[in-house]
Amino acid sequence: MITQKPMRLVFGEMLCESGNEFPGLVVLDADVSSSTQTKLFGQKYPDRFFNFGIAEANMVSAAAGMAACGLIPVASTFSFLLTLRAGDPIRSLIAYNKLNVKLAGGYAGLSDFADGASHQSVFDISIMRAMPNMTVLVPSDIETTRGAVRAMLKYNGPVYLRLSRDLVETYHNGDESFEIGKAKVIAEGGDIALAVSGTLLPHTLKAAEELRKEGIAASVIEFPTIKPFDKEVLLKFAKKTGAVVSIEEHTINGGLGGAIAECLSEGSPVKLQRVGIKDTFGESGAYKDLLHKYGLSTPHIVEAAKKMLKR
Repeated sequence: MITQKPMRLVFGEMLCESGNEFPGLVVLDADVSSSTQTKLFGQKYPDRFFNFGIAEANMVSAAAGMAACGLIPVASTFSFLLTLRAGDPIRSLIAYNKLNVKLAGGYAGLSDFADGASHQSVFDISIMRAMPNMTVLVPSDIETTRGAVRAMLKYNGPVYLRLSRDLVETYHNGDESFEIGKAKVIAEGGDIALAVSGTLLPHTLKAAEELRKEGIAASVIEFPTIKPFDKEVLLKFAKKTGAVVSIEEHTINGGLGGAIAECLSEGSPVKLQRVGIKDTFGESGAYKDLLHKYGLSTPHIVEAAKKMLKR
C-alpha cells in the first residue's frame, strides 16, 4: 500500500514530535498556520506558538530575538513571502549574525498551483543559496522531510527548509537519515547521471526506469541539501558518466542547476543539461499540467537525457 501525505502535514507532525526533545523549540507563523500545518504544534504547545498575522518581516525579526535569547525558533509561512517580503531581516538579523533560526518556506515551486504567479515560489533557492551563512534543505518525500526537520533542529545556525504543498510518498524504504551536506545515491549507472532535488524525485526515478528499458543505464543522485553542496559525490558521477542532467522544480538559474554548473566548471567540465523552469513566472492551472507545461515531467527528463547522450 502506497502512503501519501501532504509534505506540509509531515512537517507539522514532526514539529509536534520534536517538542519534548527540543524544549527550546518555538514556532512562529504569519496567519497561515492552517495551510502550513504549524497549527498542530500550536494545539499541542499553545504557550510555544506565536501567530504574527500578515507581518512576515516582523515575525522573522522576532525569531531573531528569540534565537538570541537561546530558543530555537521555526518561522513558517509561504515561501515567496518568507524569502522576499521578509528578506531584509533574514539577511540583516539572522544570516549576518549566524542566529539559530529555522525558516520554513511552504507552498514552494509550482505547488501553489491555484494561486498562480503571485504565490508560486520559483526562485527562492537562488535567493537563500546566495545568502552567506545560510543552509538550504530541499526534501523530496515523507522520509526526507522528517529527516530534514530533525536535522535542522539539531544544527546550530540559520536554515532554510523548502516545503511543497503537494502530496508526497515514500521513496527511501523507511530510511529517515538526513546528513546536512550529503547527497543520496539512489541508483547507479554508467551512461548518464540524473541529479535531482525535491519533489521531482519520483519523476526522475520513472525517467531512469524508462531509460533503462531502452538500454541506457542512469545514475540517480538526490541532493536534499543545496547548500552546503556535496561536490564530492557530484564529481564522482560526472567523471564516471561524462554527462549530467540537473532536475528541479525551480528556475534553472541559481538553484540546483546553478550549483552543479559551478561545481562542474571548476572540478570536472562535462556536459550538463538543466531541467527546470526556464527563467519565467508560473500561472494558474492543475499542478500536473503545470509540471508538464514547464518541462518538468518524466517525458521531459527522458528527452533531456537522450538529447545529452547525442551531443
